[in-house]
Amino acid sequence: MDISSNFLYVLLLRLPGILLGLTVHEYAHGYVAWLKGDNTANSEGRLSFNPLHHLDLFGTLMICFGPFGWAKPVPVNTRNLDNPKRDMVYVGAAGPVSNIIIALLLGLFLRFFLPYTDSSENISVIYKIIGYAFYTNLGLAFFNLLPVPPLDGSNILIGLLPYRNVISYLHYMRHAPTIFYFLLMAEWLNILPLFSMIIDPFWIPFFKFWQFIFIGGNQWQFIIFGGRIL
Repeated sequence: MDISSNFLYVLLLRLPGILLGLTVHEYAHGYVAWLKGDNTANSEGRLSFNPLHHLDLFGTLMICFGPFGWAKPVPVNTRNLDNPKRDMVYVGAAGPVSNIIIALLLGLFLRFFLPYTDSSENISVIYKIIGYAFYTNLGLAFFNLLPVPPLDGSNILIGLLPYRNVISYLHYMRHAPTIFYFLLMAEWLNILPLFSMIIDPFWIPFFKFWQFIFIGGNQWQFIIFGGRIL
């Protein structure tokens, strides 16, 4: 299998997990905002499990080439929230938490059903799809928890910081999105792997922790690491 056909094969295996993770992530944001008093996402058709309502071209391309990416942010009108500062913590956390829950369900499936299946090619493909979905959803959770605007981690941090520190945080972060996108593009185009050098010391322990909790460590046949199912 040549490089191009292998990439397409892996992309097809990853696609269900990508669509599931991005869709549920954005739905969770909108649903929690609705619970807290804001109907903006619902009125704009974003409270939907249709992936086409949520996909962002660049963010989807990024996750197709690695574990990290994003969808179109769900619109939230903070003036409609019951307690804007507090409620944005819940709204921001809803997306990453939904991805961790998906990873939990997929991981438990791998943990408890994998040992009782045969080794046929069809079963192998199914478990690879589930394995990649597990990996992708943990990647989405981790990436979106980074405290860099406009990611969810930024909204969570703003909600937790005292009011006097929010302005300073936003001041220091004003150029962060541009730098962040530059690092991602440099990584994506294989120019400079600086993003991986910065993120991997945090991403790898995060992934291995949840893999150990949900799947049970390295004892299973399909273990996902570094973008591969070994």
